[in-house]
Amino acid sequence: MIKLILSDLDETLLNDDGTIHPDNITAVQKFVQQGGYFVPNTGRSYKSVFGTLATLGLNRQEKQYVVSYNGGAIVEVHSDGSEKIVAQHGMSLNLAKEIFKLGQIQNDIDTHIYTLDTLFIHNISSADQAYMSERSVPYVEMPNDDLNFLSHEKPIMKVIFEHTDHEVLRAIDKAVNQELADQVLTTYSSDRYVEFNPKGSDKGSTGLELADLLGITHNEVAALGDSLNDASQIKAAGVGVAVANAKPEIKAIANLILDKTNNEGAVAEFINTHLEG
Repeated sequence: MIKLILSDLDETLLNDDGTIHPDNITAVQKFVQQGGYFVPNTGRSYKSVFGTLATLGLNRQEKQYVVSYNGGAIVEVHSDGSEKIVAQHGMSLNLAKEIFKLGQIQNDIDTHIYTLDTLFIHNISSADQAYMSERSVPYVEMPNDDLNFLSHEKPIMKVIFEHTDHEVLRAIDKAVNQELADQVLTTYSSDRYVEFNPKGSDKGSTGLELADLLGITHNEVAALGDSLNDASQIKAAGVGVAVANAKPEIKAIANLILDKTNNEGAVAEFINTHLEG
């Protein structure tokens, strides 16, 4: 019996425009009312998920959880609006500086640096501005490429690069991994980002860390996703689920491939059709 659902957000739970299909809202509420945990497992900051929790009605739970930054942190959110960092897996400032430097392979590289509570963006592109706006993701634009200010910020969770040309993303991947392969975990997401977390931090390991904290066995965990940064949770969960619009690589490793896309209520299909009880 599935007791914990770990769900990616963009292109999985959310429609392409950042809204949530009404069927997903109803199904998630039913699952939670029956005693299950529905936990966003996302590359984003946990603060950017608060609106999603409210839309799903999960902000009314006494305790609700979010796994953020591709496994960089587990956050416990309370119904009174307070929050508690349950676990964090960040990187050093020196490592972030190295990743940042190596990724600047041309002048139009858009770079995100996530700390525990803030998203900083350097050289944001117009396409990325639109993407952030559609999903109501808060961020702070960096005035220059000097990262020393981060020594006064909360721990750094990950560094990612945005570009709409996949060849550019692959070139960044190659440049970073030629120097730092033993220190970073590389993933791709949303057809526009290449992401770098510290080695050992991913959606799968941190999702199972949450299951352990909740006393839920790993075979009672389901994970839903669409993109390459979801691979670790798809592999780790008792049931790995690919939405219909998932990348071929994700479908290849999933236990279950849904008939519906993110725009058609794929999460509701899983809850209503494939769960017992």
